[in-house]
Amino acid sequence: MNFELLNEQAQIQETFARFCDEQIVPNAAAIDEAHAFPRELFGRLGALGFFGMRYPAAVGGSDLDLVSLCVALEEIARGSMSLAGCATMQSLMGTKFLEMLGGPGIRERLLIPALRGEKIGCICMTEPDAGSDLAGIATSARKVEGGYRLKGRKIWVTSAPVADFFTVFARAGDAHKLTIFLVERNFDGMIVGKAIPKMGVWALPTSELALDDCFVPDSHRLSHEEGDGETHLRKLLAEVRIVTGALALGGARGALEEAIRYSAQRKQFGKPINSFQAVQIKLAEMATDLEAARRLVHYAAWLKDAGKPHHREAAMAKLFASEAALQICDKAARILASYGYSMEFPVQRHLRDIRFTLIGGGTSDILKLIIAKDVARA
Repeated sequence: MNFELLNEQAQIQETFARFCDEQIVPNAAAIDEAHAFPRELFGRLGALGFFGMRYPAAVGGSDLDLVSLCVALEEIARGSMSLAGCATMQSLMGTKFLEMLGGPGIRERLLIPALRGEKIGCICMTEPDAGSDLAGIATSARKVEGGYRLKGRKIWVTSAPVADFFTVFARAGDAHKLTIFLVERNFDGMIVGKAIPKMGVWALPTSELALDDCFVPDSHRLSHEEGDGETHLRKLLAEVRIVTGALALGGARGALEEAIRYSAQRKQFGKPINSFQAVQIKLAEMATDLEAARRLVHYAAWLKDAGKPHHREAAMAKLFASEAALQICDKAARILASYGYSMEFPVQRHLRDIRFTLIGGGTSDILKLIIAKDVARA
């Protein structure tokens, strides 16, 4: 067994670590406080080729493996979870179905510019009465001459306030099964609501949207057949969980590094507080949990890259990494004590933002049920 990164993966890690240190960390507080989509840094990530890492050269990508994406995402997230969330949506969920299912015209006009960061995409699944329960999705697609009329509401749509195009899941055909549609922002009947205020990831805009008899031409039905949406979605879910685990690694690492730095500088009773066992124990627990989480995430990503069964491991990685990250951020805040509660120190931001990773890709309880069912079948 070899747990070291390959040379190319290590180079990617170094590139994004430098980008984080030089461009994200100095601006992270300002990004957060602005409560606005971080367009400038988003554009720089596009110029670095981040959005196309998992895509083939034919659409402007670099055809890299999932481990490479994970190490890059960890570096971005340790600087700013908001920026990392925007980047994840753009590089995976917001664009993947266009690459998988879109025709040449859609790829040329929307996908390729999106991988350069020139257009922004997002995915629309969650509804007021349908989150983890895909069967609860009620948005309908009624066939009409030349296309479909979509009607329904979506909620918690990441990047919706700034998106140029939307991958929408709706029920179509006599069987009313999930079908994937591409809706552009300027389509009549596409209504983006106001951004939803959140406790964290303030610069990652999220909103409701309504489809009010929105006409979508036949060319924008991404599904090859009505009702094949869930099949295509399940191909992507494991990857979504793995990269969410990578986001958790980054947020936790940012908090741990701040705790290490602070505890070496802060003095009490004439000594730096990292000389006290109570602090040392917390740091040891945090570092151990972070390393264990990283191994799970990288292993799940490696399994995916190797074409091996990986859905159980993806659920385990996301579950453990997000829950461990929450504890790491909490312990970091405890080490900083009053300053961990202060908006002047970044630990409070890591603590607020890390809860974002508990939700995306499936809540912890849902993941436990998925793992338990898989274990029972083994």
